[in-house]
Amino acid sequence: MSVAKGQAPESTDPSARRWGLWATLVLLVLALLVVLVFLAREYEEARDQQALDQEAAAVVSDIRNALLRNVQTLQSLNSVSPTADSWAAPAAELLSQHRELVRLEWRDTAQRLIGHRDTPFLSDVFGYLDRTRALADVKLACDNAQRLSGPAYSASYFWPMRDGLGLELMEMCLPVVRSGVANGFLVATYSLPGVLSELTKRDELRSRGLSFNDADGTRLALHRMVPGTRRTLSANAVLELPGHTMILQLQSPRLVGGLFPNVLTAVVSALSLALLAVLALLARDTRLRQRAELGVADALAFRKAMEDSLVTGLRARDMTGRITYVNPAFCEMVGLSAEQLIGTGLPAPWWPPELVDEYQQRQLVRLAGQTLPREGYESVFQRSDGARFPVLIIEAPLIDAQGKQTGFMSAILDLTEQRRVEDLNRTSQERLQATARLATVGEMASLLSHELNQPLAAISSYASGAINLLDQPAGSLPQADLSQAMRRISEQAERAGRVIKSVADFVRRREQVRETVAPHMLIDAIQPLLVLQAKKQGIQLQIDIAPGCPPVQCDRTMVEQVLLNLARNGMQAMALDAASLDKARRVLRIAVHQTRLHSGGEQHKAWVTFEVSDQGMGLSTEVQEKLFTPFFTTRAEGMGLGLSLCRTVIEQHGGALTFESNQPCGTVFRFTLPVADRDGSPIIRS
Repeated sequence: MSVAKGQAPESTDPSARRWGLWATLVLLVLALLVVLVFLAREYEEARDQQALDQEAAAVVSDIRNALLRNVQTLQSLNSVSPTADSWAAPAAELLSQHRELVRLEWRDTAQRLIGHRDTPFLSDVFGYLDRTRALADVKLACDNAQRLSGPAYSASYFWPMRDGLGLELMEMCLPVVRSGVANGFLVATYSLPGVLSELTKRDELRSRGLSFNDADGTRLALHRMVPGTRRTLSANAVLELPGHTMILQLQSPRLVGGLFPNVLTAVVSALSLALLAVLALLARDTRLRQRAELGVADALAFRKAMEDSLVTGLRARDMTGRITYVNPAFCEMVGLSAEQLIGTGLPAPWWPPELVDEYQQRQLVRLAGQTLPREGYESVFQRSDGARFPVLIIEAPLIDAQGKQTGFMSAILDLTEQRRVEDLNRTSQERLQATARLATVGEMASLLSHELNQPLAAISSYASGAINLLDQPAGSLPQADLSQAMRRISEQAERAGRVIKSVADFVRRREQVRETVAPHMLIDAIQPLLVLQAKKQGIQLQIDIAPGCPPVQCDRTMVEQVLLNLARNGMQAMALDAASLDKARRVLRIAVHQTRLHSGGEQHKAWVTFEVSDQGMGLSTEVQEKLFTPFFTTRAEGMGLGLSLCRTVIEQHGGALTFESNQPCGTVFRFTLPVADRDGSPIIRS
């Protein structure tokens, strides 16, 4: 078939025809759906209406049966109570059992009132209007009852009460016959709202609307309305009573409503809307996927920017030890690019050659499942140029979304700067300690010069005497006197030498070496210096070393400085308070004894405790708070470094320096040193 140039060919696309058929089928399905919904709705409404009609008929039957039972109860009332006096009590009891009754009257054959009782549940029902206004209804009911020889009911009427209230009432008259002779009438006044509430099944009608209507549709009494504003179904049932007829109206909310009254309609509707739902979900899923992809891209960019800005090296490895990720900080540490590192295994290119075996063994332990502690461990890395640097490595397992470990993530900190700062701090500390030692020697220079004058003067005197003896003739030379003079010279020279040596040993700066030292040797080394100052200030020096006190492991020079500083501080405290202290109380006591400090476990550590106590003025609260603060002092000439350095030295030995008030006055400084084992290491005894 030929087609003219420029003319659109007739559409013969099969897909277009299929889409047309699908559109027609959808329209037919929608039309069928509308019809099915309408028919199902009509069926459900008719079924519900029929059920409601049956329920209304059942309610009317219940009310009729209840009224009949009340008639039987009222007939027995006059049979057991033939007199007005005996009738009152049973009538009151009957009213208390039947809330639907508001009044009972006993009238004679001429319908004159013999006795009456009112309900206890409603106060003063007939107090607003006189009961005589209802006698016409009573008379009508009693005339019908006499004519029917049975109970008869009057038409209902509205009885107003106080405060604008009122009740819809209905009279029931029952002839009273005793021994075949008419004995009057029993009149029972019913409340129509009471009939609806008391003579129906409350639980079954909880969600129903219930009312009495007149034949013309006028509502006489309402018990309950349908809750809410939903559409309702209504059923009417006729309550025929002797002498009166009412219509009971029962309302119920529609149980079946909306677009899907049954399962069939719901299934058809679901199938019809499935395509639209799928298209809507597909469009929403596309938007969500695009949004998620943008979010993931932003998160990845943020994470990469954060990792690239870190100064801490990050490294990830799989379970075989092969590197899967490094950040720029780690590459800068080892001097290699990420391309050179990723994919490499063991041994790592940053390991020092002589430590490869040790590091290899450590990696094998980790890969075997025995992971290292989370607080990390120190190691040494080697850069590509051969330079080495210390690092702190903190490792944690890499766990995937299924809870399976896929490798290890490591954070590497370069400790080069930290070690440099530590070296500077250590050097500064040593300089401060040396400065403190020199300051101590400077303060004691005057004491040394005074004390050295005595042995030097004695040496000079003995030397002059020896020269004089030597000038005598050889035959008369006194050998004993000359020998005694030489011994005295030697003794005084040794005395001066000991004083000078103690100062020289204290000032001499040497390497910190821990050695095993007996406590009395520490005391003996500083005793000459202490004796000089104590003698000058008139202070008694007491030294008490417990027998069998074990040796300690310490830096001898530093611990001697601690003892000397504490002793001098005690002497200076008593010198400041010299005016208020007598000579007997000016005592500086140094005591040494062994103690055991329990740690709460199965073992405890053995220590040697040194105590330096004075009888000075003590320490104020303000001074106690700043006592160990560097450069804090209470003396104008002091540097404020003594106690701070003392505590640092003792803590470096693993001990503690404390203080407390002495009794009756003064201060006690106490520090501990670990007991040395035979091989020179601190001892732990169980």
